[in-house]
Order: sequence, then structure tokens, then C-alpha cells
Amino acid sequence: MAGGVAWSVDQPNAAPTAGDTVQIGIAVDIPEPWGSVLTRRRLAAGDPNAVPAHVTLLGPTEIPVAALPAVERHLTRVAAAHLPFALHLRGTGTFRPVTQVVFVAVAAGISECELLAAAINAAPQLRRDMRFPYHPHVTVAQDVAPEALDKAYEDLADFSAMFEVECFTLFSHSGQARWQPRRDFRLGG
Repeated sequence: MAGGVAWSVDQPNAAPTAGDTVQIGIAVDIPEPWGSVLTRRRLAAGDPNAVPAHVTLLGPTEIPVAALPAVERHLTRVAAAHLPFALHLRGTGTFRPVTQVVFVAVAAGISECELLAAAINAAPQLRRDMRFPYHPHVTVAQDVAPEALDKAYEDLADFSAMFEVECFTLFSHSGQARWQPRRDFRLGG
């Protein structure tokens, strides 16, 4: 994975059958040393959904297991059509009062993330209605007490990291285990 952070696994996935579905998500991992800093900050906020720090390109989406090969072919084409890019994370933002989220902002690399997300979402198996417009960010606190949201917002106000994004990762979730990396897709193929 790009950031070298594996999402933890509670128990192994059962072998799927042809009629099964799987939850997938696609993200850019935040590399070290910044990934663990942001992940620890999210855990410290008491966030029950804390997962390793990432920029989501496609949020949790349920697809038939049988569609995975077609999805992976699509992701290979998307990755090949997009070049690596610099991603600069800087400062904090929030979606409050609409949702109880504090995030580290993407200061540069916004359009590259938007283009990737749009290309990924263009696959028939991945099209879905979005509750909100796509906004690349790294969540550092979500659905926790207002004081914890405020503290995360203040603690990371001066945060800054810049790194090259060379790939994105397909994650899967069978319902029996936490999100697991399935495959990396190298940009510029």
C-alpha cells in the first residue's frame, strides 16, 4: 500500500460464493510518518470509526463478489490514465453543522483527487448517489463529543505534510472483518 498502513482485521474473511456481495472502498493511504500521527489523533478523539488515515476516492459501496474482476479491470484503466501527483495536506476544516466531522484539509492535489474519484465512479458497478459533493480530505474526528471535535480541530490546525501519490488502494469488507487492503493500483500504469 502507498502509506504502508494495513487496516486491522478482526477475523479472516470467509470464502465468498457467487451470490455474495462485498463492501469495497477506494482510498489514497497517508504515508509515514504522517499516517500514524493522523490515525492516533482520530483514535484519541474517541472516534469509533477510526481507521488508518486516508483520502477516500470511493466510499463504502456494496457490489456483487462476481463484479470484482470487472471493477479491478476498470481501476487498472483508471490508474493507467492518471499520473502520480503531489498531495499537500495543510490545516484543519470541518463539515459542522451539517455533519460532525473534523478533517485535515487537502491544500494541493484537490483536482487530481476529484478527477480520480470521478473516473472511478464512472464504472456501472460503482455508480451511486452521493449524499454530498465529493470533497477530498482526511477525517480526524467524526461523530464524537463537540469538545473532542474542537480539540482535534485545534490540535491539527498547523499540520502540514506533502508527499507524492503513486497509487490508490482497493479495500474490501465482507461484514466479518474490518476493511482489508485488496490491491494497489499504480498511477501512470
